[in-house]
Amino acid sequence: MIIGIGAASARDLPLMRRAAAALDPGILVRIYCTPEVAADGGPSCAASPDPAAALVADLVADRIDAAVRGTLPANRTLARLKEATGVDRLERVALLECADGRRFLLAPVGVDEGWTVAEKVALIERGRELARLLGLPPGVGVLSGGRLGDLGRHPAVDRSMADAELAARLGDAEHCEILIEEAVERCGLVIAPDGIAGNLIFRTLAYLGGGNGHGAPVTNIRAVFIDTSRASAEYVSALGLAATLAAARSGR
Repeated sequence: MIIGIGAASARDLPLMRRAAAALDPGILVRIYCTPEVAADGGPSCAASPDPAAALVADLVADRIDAAVRGTLPANRTLARLKEATGVDRLERVALLECADGRRFLLAPVGVDEGWTVAEKVALIERGRELARLLGLPPGVGVLSGGRLGDLGRHPAVDRSMADAELAARLGDAEHCEILIEEAVERCGLVIAPDGIAGNLIFRTLAYLGGGNGHGAPVTNIRAVFIDTSRASAEYVSALGLAATLAAARSGR
């Protein structure tokens, strides 16, 4: 199995080499970078003037089994991925871990994702399958901007709860109100009220709360692509997640 990962600078290479060494010996990691970065990288590097385009091109052509964004710029890389896969938006579901070790999937995590009921339902459907593949609890919790007793306090809160109720009903899920601490106790997938809230939940848990983000698979394309934050402290988890999903897709 070959997994590609992007490196924006030479200082990223040691981190990615250590991550590659921690994987199963049957998994080869190919690092996509510019020729300048590849000069310090050795034979594991795939040099290109546009490493984001090269990574995506090899992924959609099945020359690699999965891809991890790594430290390549998000806007450029995700734009290349949308163009190559023919979708108008990318739906990402993040695998998160609390400080106490509990893991759950969270979506939406992009600020432009999950704003409509239809988008939430699509995330539920695809995220539920991802939870199954990862052995997480089958329950799905849909969050909103308040408790049911808060109805009438603000129109945005009322609208958030109405959307959550409808998304939960259409997606065979549970409206957990604003109680994320209860949702993660019993749900393998948690749906945030919108992309801004989801991004804030992710950042608060991963950067302030002692938790960790293991990468966000893109769920509405055939290929296995794991989005990551450039602030990630390690890439073992993201590469392992990519390998798990690639193996599941191929039936291995």
